[in-house]
Amino acid sequence: MTIKGLAANESTVPDTLPARWSPDTSNSTHHAEVTTHLDNVLPALESLRSQSGRLAEWGTELAKRLLSGQRLLAAGNGGSAAEAQHLTAELVGRFDEERAPFSAISLHAESSAVTALSNDYGYDEVFARQVRAHGRAGDVLILLSTSGRSPNLLKAARAAKERGIITWGLTGTGPNPLADACDQAITVDAISANAQEGHLIAIHAVCRAFDAEVARRAGSYGAATSGGGQP
Repeated sequence: MTIKGLAANESTVPDTLPARWSPDTSNSTHHAEVTTHLDNVLPALESLRSQSGRLAEWGTELAKRLLSGQRLLAAGNGGSAAEAQHLTAELVGRFDEERAPFSAISLHAESSAVTALSNDYGYDEVFARQVRAHGRAGDVLILLSTSGRSPNLLKAARAAKERGIITWGLTGTGPNPLADACDQAITVDAISANAQEGHLIAIHAVCRAFDAEVARRAGSYGAATSGGGQP
């Protein structure tokens, strides 16, 4: 398949589409493609529901660590980078209610560092070197990937373990190398696009538990320092 004006070996359009897409080319409205996409969100949601306990644990543990002065590091590529940055924005800013800001850094968002490290060390090292620079024992590193196979994330996970940093993976269908490389992982059993949509739901679920734990600890601290009924 070629495009007018391009040689066959210069075509920018693939010869075939992945079988899982199976578009109905006879329907010009493409309504079936849209409804199929929306239907495919359901397996992602069910996959997350089955791991709701771990999502709650992550939010609670993250609150404990960040309240103790640790920080969250996050990384991903492409759409997963956007998802990771969404999470760090929720923590530095806010999710629903007003609360204190917390330290959370998206490693891919440092454009000068990313381009310098890619140029000097190769893209596979772009996150690992930042983990070694910014990470401290007790911090949390969350790595997002629908494939679970990105070399730069795998190297970041290894660098984190060298520093005593806890690693969490948020991936597509498991098992996969990144899920295996992290201390804990949540795998979303869905095709890539829907798995990535599931990652945003997972991020918000973690934020729910995070804010609930921050509020609980703030209430406990307030009760403890109010005199507890003592004169």
